[in-house]
Formats: sequence, structure tokens, C-alpha cells
Amino acid sequence: MIRRRDFVRWILGLPLLSFFPFRLSQLSAQNASDRFKDDPDAPTIGERFAGEELNYDISFWIIKRVAIAKLSFNRVEQKGRYVATLQGETVGILGFLARYRVDTYRSLMEEVDGGRRLRSLSFEEYVKVGDRVRKNLHSFDHQRRKWVHRSSRRDGTMETMEKEIPEGMSYDDFLTAAYNFRCGIYGTVERGKTYKVATFPRKGPGIYEVKVVSKAEEERRRRSEKADQEEEYAIDLKFDPDIINSKEGVIEGWLSKDLYPVEGTIKDVILFGDVQGRLVKRTIKKESSP
Repeated sequence: MIRRRDFVRWILGLPLLSFFPFRLSQLSAQNASDRFKDDPDAPTIGERFAGEELNYDISFWIIKRVAIAKLSFNRVEQKGRYVATLQGETVGILGFLARYRVDTYRSLMEEVDGGRRLRSLSFEEYVKVGDRVRKNLHSFDHQRRKWVHRSSRRDGTMETMEKEIPEGMSYDDFLTAAYNFRCGIYGTVERGKTYKVATFPRKGPGIYEVKVVSKAEEERRRRSEKADQEEEYAIDLKFDPDIINSKEGVIEGWLSKDLYPVEGTIKDVILFGDVQGRLVKRTIKKESSP
């Protein structure tokens, strides 16, 4: 049975943003240094995105702007390290019904491979409902190949688990992976190509698909949806229907030429119909180097 807090989490998490993988096999990633060897003066991956902020509105049925979400990428004090933050919150009548819930995801990452790739150091999840806050904190020790997960209990204490990171695997949270994806680290984005994505091992292994649709299908959708010029690539995301409580388990969306999410729709969410997220503003703030 669908629960209200699950639905609120879906619209705040903005599934189009979070389709990027939480775990990727190192074997499937291209060698970042090789990809950039012909341009040694190119900006590092962190320099490319530093100061970027994306703002989204979330709607469903005929109800507009039931929630808002913001994704930002900024430098931190230590050279070569950056923080990405995705925050969503309910507004309006849904905000009142959900006790003005705020979901925050924060990733601390470092540049590796000569500044051509990002690697996750820690990933934090905070869910604030009213005056209560739930926490899920993940840290990654890549030298020792250890993943430490700390989560809050109902009594306010923290539970800690430590697990091995398997050989040949690299754990990147979905925010870190999103920026790697945009920089072509996992392969060139091509129309008609399907990417098999392994999910982060929370409740057992799983795989979902990210498909960049063909040019013909893209043009059909462009005419049907009256897509604007910013929408460059049409994509389909295929999940287990139970994960997103939709009849087909499909998210349809658009990426810009620079591969940031412009629009996305979870199709046929049970009891709610289509849930939509759309970019309303993108800004780049100039930042000075630390």
C-alpha cells in the first residue's frame, strides 16, 4: 500500500535528478585521464561545475508547485574537494499536510585521476518533518575499502555498520555520479543507447535502465510535448514498478545539451497519476579558488 510519506519523498527527491547510479563498476567507466590527455589545460571536473545551481518546481495532477527542489555544487576549503547539495521541500497545501517536510542530500567529493573524475568521500541524508530529523550518514574509506553507515534510531541514538567495498567496485553516491555522467566519465551519451545501472546495495542488488531514445522518438515527443530548445536528449528510466509505485515503473525526461535534468515525469504513480518536475532557473555563481 502506498504511504503518504513515501510519495512526499519521491517528489522531494526529484527522481529525474536521482536516476544517476549510486554504485558503478570501475570496469564500466572509461579511463578519465585517457579521455583528456589531448587537452592537459582543460579545467578540472570540479572547476567545470563550481557555482552551478539548478532550481526545480514539482507538480502533480493539475496542482502546480506542490514542492520545490534545489541542486547546488560548490567548492570547499580543501583544494580539490567539492560539495553537492540537493534539497527539496513541500510548499502550499501539501506543505501543510506534510508538516513542511524538507529532504536534504549532501555529498562531499574529491577529484581523482588528475582532476578528471569525482569520487565520493561521504554522503548525508537528512529528513526533517516538523521538529524531528532522521539521519543516514555514509562515509567511504577508499584506501581501506570500507563503507561506514550511521543511521538515527527512534530514540535519538545512532546505529553504526561497517562493510567491505568489494574489489573492482567504486561507491559513488548519486550526486557524485551525476556530475561524472555529465562529464562523460561513464561513456559518451548517444541517442538510441541504453545504460545498465547497478543500484547501491541497501536492500540487495538491483539493476535499472537509462535509455537515451532514438532521434525519431525524440522528434515525436518534441512535437507532442512542445519541448523547448533547452531540451536536447529525451530519456526513459526503467525501474522495478514497486520501487516508484507506478504501473509501468517508467520515468520519462529530458536532459539539456550539458546533460543536466530539464524535465521529468514519473508515469502513472498509483493514486496520484503523473508526477512532474521542471527546471525553472539555472545560475552560475563565480567562486574564487580556496
